[in-house]
Amino acid sequence: MPVDSIVVIGAGQAGFSCCSKLRALGYSGDLALVGEEPQPPYQRPPLSKAYLQGEMSLERLLLRPLPFYEERSIALLTGVRATRIDREAKTVEFSDGQRLRYDRIVLCTGSTPIRLPASLGGDLAGVYYVRNLADADAMAEEFRADCRALVIGGGYIGLEAAAVAAKNGVKTTLVEAADRILKRVASSETSDWFRDLHRAHGVTILENTSLARLNGRDGRVVGATLSDGTELELDFAVVGIGIRPNQQLAEESGLAVENGIRVNAFCETSDPDILAAGDCASFPYREGRLRLESVGNAIDQAEKAASVIMGDRTPYIAKPWFWSDQYDTKLQIAGLSAGFDEIVARRVDGRTASFWYYSKDRLLAVDAMNDPRAYMVAKRLLDSGRSPDKALLSEPQRDLKSLLEG
Repeated sequence: MPVDSIVVIGAGQAGFSCCSKLRALGYSGDLALVGEEPQPPYQRPPLSKAYLQGEMSLERLLLRPLPFYEERSIALLTGVRATRIDREAKTVEFSDGQRLRYDRIVLCTGSTPIRLPASLGGDLAGVYYVRNLADADAMAEEFRADCRALVIGGGYIGLEAAAVAAKNGVKTTLVEAADRILKRVASSETSDWFRDLHRAHGVTILENTSLARLNGRDGRVVGATLSDGTELELDFAVVGIGIRPNQQLAEESGLAVENGIRVNAFCETSDPDILAAGDCASFPYREGRLRLESVGNAIDQAEKAASVIMGDRTPYIAKPWFWSDQYDTKLQIAGLSAGFDEIVARRVDGRTASFWYYSKDRLLAVDAMNDPRAYMVAKRLLDSGRSPDKALLSEPQRDLKSLLEG
């Protein structure tokens, strides 16, 4: 059945990648990319790093300049929200009253930060979430020397925000309710590495400590009460306690959801004319289902959705990879560490190391700190389904590239 009109909802990395791939594969029909924000598609990872630090301009943040969309006949609709999908009439309605016909829809609606409830002070001025350009612009003015900040949440977003704050001379405290930072996503070895890194830069890290409430005066945050009774005076707070997939539009359209918009191995929802990709999509992975919050998955899955529309029926096989920049440390992660039972550590020097996650004799993932060679080797091993002997990894003088031989 010919496809003459495609609407991509969500103008982030996934939506941009889907549209770009469709044109690269020769799709010549109508193509609309629709986003709620007023800006063209831009990179999100630098928002909590280089952009927030003032090291990256808005122009560099954009994935492509505006002429890119004009040259490829991509109708870029910004500042509008999709409000309703009429699956029988095959139309999408938008907040500005527009209505577009479709043969296929690709939902790239992304995710939204979990907000603190108002009862805990989550609606006070001076409380920030790092998710979009407006968030980063609003909080950038707060990062001044001698200010006092509280970062709530010890995941990568919280740690990256703490790093930017500390580099700008902000007196920074980070609280994590679990018994260690990064507990949900990394080993205790990686947690120890980043705890030491942040403390060396003057950040106070309080684990096994949660927020009791943020305290305000005249509608603005001025302090915090912690679970152990500690009282802090604050100038602002940054919240990084997780995200939720944007699945409301899919739910209201009668599509199946399961920790995100449920898709099959071909990125198709319960309606085969509607596909989904990126943070919002839950897809088959090994014996279960997975939803990945990463740039790599947003690109790869969105491009797979585009190729499926163009007739490709090979399944999507995720190859997870992630990264984080904090101070002078670049963390690169290959694979997923869930289910590991052993860590093999390779420490090159005081600022370079890698931690290799195993389940019995099977390599699952690697965390590489300032060690691009370890990351590259690990990624190639994981892609090929190979697991090096742990004893070989433990040899400090061994050239990691030798693990790729044979």
